[in-house]
Amino acid sequence: MTEQAAPSAGSGSRGEREAGARGEPGAGDGAGDEPIAPERKVRHGAAAAGKPATIYDVAHAAGVSHQTVSRFLKGFAGIRPETRAKVERALAELDYRPNLTARSLTTGRSHRIGALTHDIDKYGPSKILGSAAAAARDAGYVLDIVTLDTTDAASIDEALAMIAEHDVEGVLALSSTDEMTHAFERIDFRVPAFVVTEPDEPSRVRSQLATEGMPALVAHLARLGHRRILFLAGPHHWSAARNRTRAIEAAAEALGLEVTGIIEGDWSAASGYAAIADLEDLDATAIVSANDQMALGAMLALSERGLAVPRDVSVTGIDDLPDAAFYTPPLTTLRMDLAGRGRAAFAELLSRIEGSAAHEPPAVQAELIVRQSTGPAPRRTPLDSQ
Repeated sequence: MTEQAAPSAGSGSRGEREAGARGEPGAGDGAGDEPIAPERKVRHGAAAAGKPATIYDVAHAAGVSHQTVSRFLKGFAGIRPETRAKVERALAELDYRPNLTARSLTTGRSHRIGALTHDIDKYGPSKILGSAAAAARDAGYVLDIVTLDTTDAASIDEALAMIAEHDVEGVLALSSTDEMTHAFERIDFRVPAFVVTEPDEPSRVRSQLATEGMPALVAHLARLGHRRILFLAGPHHWSAARNRTRAIEAAAEALGLEVTGIIEGDWSAASGYAAIADLEDLDATAIVSANDQMALGAMLALSERGLAVPRDVSVTGIDDLPDAAFYTPPLTTLRMDLAGRGRAAFAELLSRIEGSAAHEPPAVQAELIVRQSTGPAPRRTPLDSQ
């Protein structure tokens, strides 16, 4: 099809205007040229007019029909790669967000997901939830988040009643503790649901923490000459804490290192501080913490005991918090892909909502990040040097 110039700006022949109003599709979705969207006054960048972009704005920016944009947003596969790239670029440039209210009226679906979570002040749960919410937004869904009080059993029933009022299409239940996992497993959600929890290892899918991350961290300490390690563990009723304890024990045994002790904390910097401040005998040259926050507290307690990191004691964490690179000294740690876990959780729930094939849960990625909190093992243990 050959495009003809309009007689004047913002106008065209009657036939052209009527064809545009009828939205006659071209062959651009699979073959042939793509008809340009009807000419209209367009905001370039949406924010210029202070209003959100529409699919007509996207169509004009991409040089395609608004029907093509609609097909793209619905996941239609028969769109040419070059056309798809144009639409994706226009969506990003205009910061397009779907009008969920209009979509709900058209489809009769709410496009809302209920999210149940707890301990949102902890880094792991908040990171997983944040990435799940971003994935939902990208797919045109809204996450209605309800936080639970883990000390109040009735709060779960109240949360379910609250979510039911919003006509959700599915429920994403994020659990970190045994108590919450058992509670979620007993619930009849009445809509598609997915409980996000870390299974005890060994399991069908082992995390890279056990297979690659922790072995790499312990090997790093071994290369520096460390042979005795103190482990600061997370609370035992968290499956993630148990898995991290198993991982350090297995990795140390494989390399002939000794875990001299395991002290349980509650993930907070205060508990890491207390673990070292109250310790009578520090019979180790390296401390491995189950998370970065406890490592931060441990380093302060070491400093108050007159021990320097890493000259006298090496310290490592797990998670790679955004602040870990700015500790004193910067913290050696394992970077865990918690964001990827949140995206995978939403993808699994979405497959259940749409009745598509289930996704194989991916192994959680773990990467060793070496910074200045680890160094050569001292010739004597900190206890001997005091």
